[in-house]
Amino acid sequence: MYAVIVTGGKQYRVMQGETLRVEKLDVAEGSSIELDQVLLVGEGDGVTVGTPLVAGAKVTVMVKAHGRADKVHIIKFRRRKHFRKQQGHRQHYTEIEITGIAGGSK
Repeated sequence: MYAVIVTGGKQYRVMQGETLRVEKLDVAEGSSIELDQVLLVGEGDGVTVGTPLVAGAKVTVMVKAHGRADKVHIIKFRRRKHFRKQQGHRQHYTEIEITGIAGGSK
């Protein structure tokens, strides 16, 4: 069984047992939460598509860890103009594990 969920403004296709990194969630490590913004639930050949969300569908996740991604370097440079600007960014993330998918009816 798989589902398409929305969290942090992005969509993810998830299956039970998967681990993925999403935008930072304000939840303590080791706790479990339910994500109810489910766009699609599929099992075998049967697919339930929501309009826009699948009614009654929930995905249960366990928060494994919080962290920061690798640094991304931003460099702006204009040749012959004596202009050079550097900046760095490290994005916060939450690592979650999918523990269950409960499909709902459309």
